[in-house]
Amino acid sequence: MPTPTDRVRSAYQRIAEADRPEVWIHLRPEQELAVEAKALEERLAAGEHLPLAGTLVAVKDNVDVAGLPTTAACREFARTPGTTATAVRRLVDEGALVLGKTNLDQFATGLVGTRSPYGAVRNALDPERVSGGSSAGSAVAVALGIADIGIGTDTAGSGRVPAALHGIVGLKPTVGLVPATGVVPAARPYDCVTVFAQDLATARRALTTMAGPDSGDAFSRDWPADVRLGPRFPARVAVPTEAGLEPLGEAERAAFRAAADTLRAAGAGTTEVDVAPLLEAARLLYDGALVAERYAAVGEFLASGPDSADPTVSGIIVPAGRIPAHELAADQHRLVEYRAAAREMLSGFDALMLPTTVGHPTLAEVAADPVGENSRLGTYTNFVNLLDMAAVAVPAGEADGHTFGVSLIAGAFEDQVLLDLAATLAGEDPGEAVSDQGVELAVFGAHLRGQPLNHQLTDPGARFVEATETSADYRMVALPTTPPKPGVLRVRDGGRPLRCEVWRISRAALGTFLAHLPAPMSLGSVTLADGRSVVGFGCDGSAAEGADDITEHGGWAAYLESRRD
Repeated sequence: MPTPTDRVRSAYQRIAEADRPEVWIHLRPEQELAVEAKALEERLAAGEHLPLAGTLVAVKDNVDVAGLPTTAACREFARTPGTTATAVRRLVDEGALVLGKTNLDQFATGLVGTRSPYGAVRNALDPERVSGGSSAGSAVAVALGIADIGIGTDTAGSGRVPAALHGIVGLKPTVGLVPATGVVPAARPYDCVTVFAQDLATARRALTTMAGPDSGDAFSRDWPADVRLGPRFPARVAVPTEAGLEPLGEAERAAFRAAADTLRAAGAGTTEVDVAPLLEAARLLYDGALVAERYAAVGEFLASGPDSADPTVSGIIVPAGRIPAHELAADQHRLVEYRAAAREMLSGFDALMLPTTVGHPTLAEVAADPVGENSRLGTYTNFVNLLDMAAVAVPAGEADGHTFGVSLIAGAFEDQVLLDLAATLAGEDPGEAVSDQGVELAVFGAHLRGQPLNHQLTDPGARFVEATETSADYRMVALPTTPPKPGVLRVRDGGRPLRCEVWRISRAALGTFLAHLPAPMSLGSVTLADGRSVVGFGCDGSAAEGADDITEHGGWAAYLESRRD
């Protein structure tokens, strides 16, 4: 296992080999990181728990790191903060090391990675093509194998488009789930702190660490009481009709269909839907009055005419200061209508799968048509934050000689559902839940996997945790119910361990479960073989009188099997 010192040494060797100076606006000296790595090793030796010890992080330069200038890719805007952005601080508190600040499309306005006075960020795999933006440098640092985690921001797709163009993971959480304290705003109600990583496991660890409300960010949010902790079984995924894939080339359409085939092969069901309303909503961000949010963020500064202002960025933001208030109000009303339409469209689905982006332009093509090429890249991304949705972008092969990616998209706080489905596409283990919300529930009979009432767990998003046993304090009877169910009773003598499954279910779903629980079933404390106490199913003692005692089978599945013999 490499030590933090080893990780730092390797990263700076890779920086020298890659020779991509445009990735960084401020790269910290190697010696500074070496000192911090040594301090981490001493803390680990002293027994401190640092789950991210030695994890290397590249931070987009619109996100504050104490002591390093924040420029948002505009020299005249530079300031040196005294505190680190909450999201980054949470990573550092767990042992992560910040390599430096990365280049971006100025003021996070763009999806190309070329709108910066610090130079266009070239693609890590093909230097003649764009990296994607605006979180360009952070994505390239990960794609080049320098950083483990790239911190970006995403208003219109900046945490997803660069991922697709490099064949890496781009995790865009629910807006507000990761606090934006210490982040230069682009369009504040729609801004989101994002993660780039080579794999979902790394991205998931970063999100787990960064998520949670912060008093410094009025837009920050916590997981709700009814959070879904996993997809249905089988999962239901919406995909666009052929018309919805029209912006793609034929090779890209074939790659998208292959990704859908992967989901179906894993047991998911797919259904075509008309995504035109979503793509219409996307146009509100730049073609409508909502662009006034960008003027509210940095418009007055750009209107002052700083020398290093990017002309394309200024051309988007400065005129937005003249948008009438009534037009903004009208587009905000339209946005609410689009959100309602999106909820109705995706009701009953676990996710919508879309291509992450369209094509992969060269640097020359973007220089010739900076707005048009940028707009094409955002075809399938611009609506997501506007409609208060979460997304996970994952690689999905190649098309036309470049990497191709798809995004799984769902409503707010469906992040875990998306991560699990993305793991299916990526061939990774789903791993542990990113949310610590929910209650562990032990089930013994009709709610087990493969049994007739299991859907009552999976429909509200319960997550399978483990198959295990109780302590040796229980007996089981077969109740005369429809469908057949076991009754579990705690006894002082004559008990034995009973096989069960433990699921994690949201607090709200558990409450609904309890409200609709039919007699003679009950919920109470159950002791597991390892000594843990969880909520579990039991039954009224009087109902067990006269019922067949099936304790000897050790569990419901074994009892059912015995009846088939």
